Amino acid sequence: MSEATPPYDVIVIGAGYAGLTATHELRKAEKNVLLLEARERVGGRVWTKRFDDGSYVDLGGTWVGPTQDRLYALAREFSVETFRTFDEGKSTQFFRGQVKRYKGLIPPLPIGALLSLDAAIKKMNKLSKTVNLAEPWKTPNAALFDSMTLATWMNQQMRFDVARQFFKIAAEAIWAADPAEISMLHALFYTKSGRDLDTLMNIKNGAQEERFVGGAQTTADRMAATFWDRIVFNAPVKAIVQEGELVTVIAGTKTYQAKRVIVTVPPTLQNRINFQPLLPTQRAQLIQRMPMGSVWKCYAIYEKPFWREQGLNGLAATPDGHITVTFDNSPKDGSQGVMMGFVLGNQAKEFSGLSDEDRKLSALHSFATFFGQEALKPVRYLDHSFMDEEWSRGCYAGLMGPGVWTTLGTTLRQPVGQIHWAGTETSDIWNGYIDGAVRSGERAVKECMMYDA
Repeated sequence: MSEATPPYDVIVIGAGYAGLTATHELRKAEKNVLLLEARERVGGRVWTKRFDDGSYVDLGGTWVGPTQDRLYALAREFSVETFRTFDEGKSTQFFRGQVKRYKGLIPPLPIGALLSLDAAIKKMNKLSKTVNLAEPWKTPNAALFDSMTLATWMNQQMRFDVARQFFKIAAEAIWAADPAEISMLHALFYTKSGRDLDTLMNIKNGAQEERFVGGAQTTADRMAATFWDRIVFNAPVKAIVQEGELVTVIAGTKTYQAKRVIVTVPPTLQNRINFQPLLPTQRAQLIQRMPMGSVWKCYAIYEKPFWREQGLNGLAATPDGHITVTFDNSPKDGSQGVMMGFVLGNQAKEFSGLSDEDRKLSALHSFATFFGQEALKPVRYLDHSFMDEEWSRGCYAGLMGPGVWTTLGTTLRQPVGQIHWAGTETSDIWNGYIDGAVRSGERAVKECMMYDA
């Protein structure tokens, strides 16, 4: 182990959007800061894969939309342009062996199921308005909602199986988890955190409204370039030792010291760090109970977005197969056709067991079912799962099952001595999104300043 470096004001752990934002803010405040990152790149769960021909795909976080003000501000600061997600034309539904095209937001379901689905969405939006975002455990009926899963609530609300199936598709797309894995209180908290279910589901006026020219990692890359000399890559943190005035961080073979530390890695990965003294019992219990979501992104790249010529917007939904939701992720100029399919929740776990070739066959079969035989012949196919990444182990975010918010939630953002917590999981606004990560980095820096004032 090498000699300890002179102490920093703050060491930030994790160079995703939370860690980058925290470092950026600390630099603006003229603090001596060091950013430690386990990977060879910045961006964390936002990763833009770039190809030699200039094309790119977002393997992780992708979109930005209304009220995601902190992410928009950051993009503006670093001159990153956004553009509208393509949604002109008809959407596609594959249900009971039939492909149906439709305009607008309302899928062509039997009227009883449609009314049931609509009522459940409205009810959930109404209930979510009662949530105390800063302290969800203080929400009216918190204990009741936290004692049940989202699936339990869905079964109580919707007597039509078809309604439940389509609500489930939406829920999986929002949380990257089966509704049976999520506490109803967490579902309500998350819904209000992103405004409402309509916002979370929609493109227009929704969380998927816009994308970034050059990919979602572009802002992260440009931000990191302003303090590149302050980032240490390939430096997974093994231990954090609080002793006296300073915190010692051991990363790889090196030792660093600081007055304060901001940890931005997902809660479940915090289990891999040796904290001395041990984390308080409740904090340790919390990070054992926040598993990551399960999701694959499947990309087929074509010479052109051929579905647009059929008057289709590239949006599809189905309860069948591995891919249940698709988006047109073509570049701004439409120079290529990029179709993206989500494999979510339990389907993602099953998909992980398939060979590379079988995953490709399954994905292309889904695309062909939605958009025709032309979909079987992409120029390039690739898929990606953050579940297989050592420094994420899942996406989009850490989730809370029944009982977690009401028994352990108070420790989520609570500093432990000189250690502060950030990351999208800790945000009360846009929790689980890039914007939430940015906000969490800003909050953690304010905390550090407050304690050192």
